[in-house]
Amino acid sequence: MKSQKLRIDTPSGRLKLIVLRPDCQSGQEGEPATEQAKLPGILWIHGGGYAVGMAAMVHASCGKLLAEEYGAVVVSPEYRIALRAPYPAALEDCYAALLYMHYHADELGIDRDRIVVGGESAGGGLAVATCLLARDMGDVNVAMQIPLYPMLDCEDTLSSRDNHGKVWNTKRNHWGWSRYLGGLSDPVGEGRVDCVSKYASPARETDLSGLPPCYTFVLDGEPFFIETLDYVRNLRAAGVDAHVDVFHGDTHAFDMFRFWTFEAKEAKRRLCAAYERAIGR
Repeated sequence: MKSQKLRIDTPSGRLKLIVLRPDCQSGQEGEPATEQAKLPGILWIHGGGYAVGMAAMVHASCGKLLAEEYGAVVVSPEYRIALRAPYPAALEDCYAALLYMHYHADELGIDRDRIVVGGESAGGGLAVATCLLARDMGDVNVAMQIPLYPMLDCEDTLSSRDNHGKVWNTKRNHWGWSRYLGGLSDPVGEGRVDCVSKYASPARETDLSGLPPCYTFVLDGEPFFIETLDYVRNLRAAGVDAHVDVFHGDTHAFDMFRFWTFEAKEAKRRLCAAYERAIGR
């Protein structure tokens, strides 16, 4: 893979993007690709509880895996994390990156009909929020969403409440949401206000119709187990093709932190199969 750093102008200022391209992609740098050379485009959004993380995490992600296995142009935005700016800064940046992919598809060598939005953890939550915004705005037709073990619900669920799993747990989850929401809601305990947008906490959206097909995986002992299952179930109820694979364990982001395990390898194999069915080679 070839890695390139871009800086684009957005309504909120300059935004850095890391762009991964297959070595085999034809055409000179900056020149429009031919129709035959156009590849799927994957907007891959890094995790970090909305509060930390960086675009370079794409190099250890399933987004890069899909690009290497099937050929795609991957765009990873250096969105404003909540320690710098709370909601809606991160979503604004991710959506700006999606619009850039769409409107600059020719020079990026991207097929506009095969744009995928994915990410892990908070990046998965932002992937869902970006798909919701794209649906509601009508700017981009997203072909597939891949929100891996997504951080969707600012309120405690049965699996995020009193969770002591590895990497991410209840205490860290409360911390991440409190930084991201910036005072809009108290994510700890009872008495939360009801002014949190569906774009901030996508679990609040009640109408999931019109969203792109979805694939995800999750562990049964991690905090986001229940909200992942709920999201897939609600997508199906809305008539959206959606599937989740569940594996046993309690290490959040196990595909990255325990990549050598059977569960991680099998999760990636099933993700690749789902991607190939939806997007092709």
